[in-house]
Order: sequence, then C-alpha cells, then structure tokens
Amino acid sequence: MSITGKCAVITGSNSGIGLGVAEELARQGANIVLNSFSDRPEDHALADKIAKEHKVQAIYIKADMSRGDECRALVTQAKEALGRVDILVNNAGIQHVAPIDEFPVEKWDQIIAINMSSAFHTTAAALPIMREQGWGRVVNIASAHGLTASPYKSAYVSAKHGVVGMTKTVALETAEEPITCNAICPGYVLTPLVEAQIPDTMKQYNMDRETVIREVLLQRQPSKQFATVEQIGGTVAFLCSPAAEQITGTTISVDGGWTAL
Repeated sequence: MSITGKCAVITGSNSGIGLGVAEELARQGANIVLNSFSDRPEDHALADKIAKEHKVQAIYIKADMSRGDECRALVTQAKEALGRVDILVNNAGIQHVAPIDEFPVEKWDQIIAINMSSAFHTTAAALPIMREQGWGRVVNIASAHGLTASPYKSAYVSAKHGVVGMTKTVALETAEEPITCNAICPGYVLTPLVEAQIPDTMKQYNMDRETVIREVLLQRQPSKQFATVEQIGGTVAFLCSPAAEQITGTTISVDGGWTAL
C-alpha cells in the first residue's frame, strides 16, 4: 500500500528531525501537516515549499505541545483541513541538563509535557480517525535515552522511557487492527541545533571540530558518526510501508551502536 494521498501529522516539524521526516514522507506522496509552537511567515513558507517541491498538500498548524488541548486540536484541525489523518509522528521535544536535586521543577514539568504527554494526547485524538479509515501508523520519535540513561538528564530520560512504554501499550491495544505503533530511538542526529553547539564546545574543550565531534559529542556513539535527518525520515517511511505491517510495539535504534554497549 502506497502512502500517496495519505495525511501525515508531524509534531515539532519546522526544523531538524521533524522537518526531515516531513520531507521524506512528502517525497513518497503523503500530504503533510507541519507543526510547532510559533506562527511565523517562515513556518507557513516551509509548508508551501514542501507542497511545491513534492506536488502534495502541505500546511502548517500552530500548536503548543505542552498543552493537551492544543495537541488534540492539532489532530482535529489536520483532519478538517486535509480530510484524514493516517500517519502520526510524535517528534516534538526539548531538553534541559541539571543534577536531579537542582533540576528546576518547571523544566521537569515542561519536558514531561512536551516529550511524553503530547504523544498521549495526539495519539488519543488520532486513533478514532485511523480506526474509521481502516488504517493507521503511529511513529514515536523516542531516543537512545528511551533505552538507556545519562546523568543530569532525569526529565528527558524519564520522558523517553515513558514514550517507549506507551508505544508498547498502544501497539497491544491496536494489535488486531490495521494500525501499528512503533518508536524510533535515535542517538545523536546532526540537526541545526546540534550544529550550533559545536563551535562553543570547541572553545570549551580547546579542540578542533573533528575531535570535539568524535571525543565529546559522539563519545557514546560507537560509529563516531552522526545519524542524519534523512535516515530518520527513511526509517519512518519504512514503518509506514507494507514491509512493516507486522512490526508493532517495538523500538528501532538508529544510534550507531550506542545501545549495543
């Protein structure tokens, strides 16, 4: 079954991994709903660019993923605008690093809301639509930190472990239906956000770019190479393909061997 003409909603998709996923699904013929918390002309221009390049429908819908009502409204508005919701990619996420006894409570609440609770709300809103249509794919962008841990990332690690657990639960609840739910667990992915961190990290450690990447950023990634947004997009597309019809409730690591350690 082709995804041509199907509608894909990707949260947190005006840059980075989310935008890469949107580009790949559009390339394969899906209509696209981009999302973030801003509402700038350039956000809508991104959707226009995808529509023109790939000859699909593409729109941008502002929704704050820290608010459950807006998460659910995103799915409702997507169906109203494009007539259906077939693919849901829960990608929105933020990070904060601090020891647990110094971790700001507001940051904990925000990370849990955006990184985990948003996926609960969007999935709850999307499943009835997918059931009515007789087909659906939920793909949660978790993390290597959904399978392992690092110090000082208590909220992020907790949220991503929660996303993996929720993925399994949704898969079991939909196991006898033509709906699947899986999680992708990337390691470090070269996004604009990560790229922007490299110069400051070079100064901090007094290292050249290549050494900082290998010895600092990719210390725990055995391949010593970043994953790319295109690779994550390709993995999402695979999970939406006929070859993946019996893949549900599992995680796919795209982490250069990180979780093999």
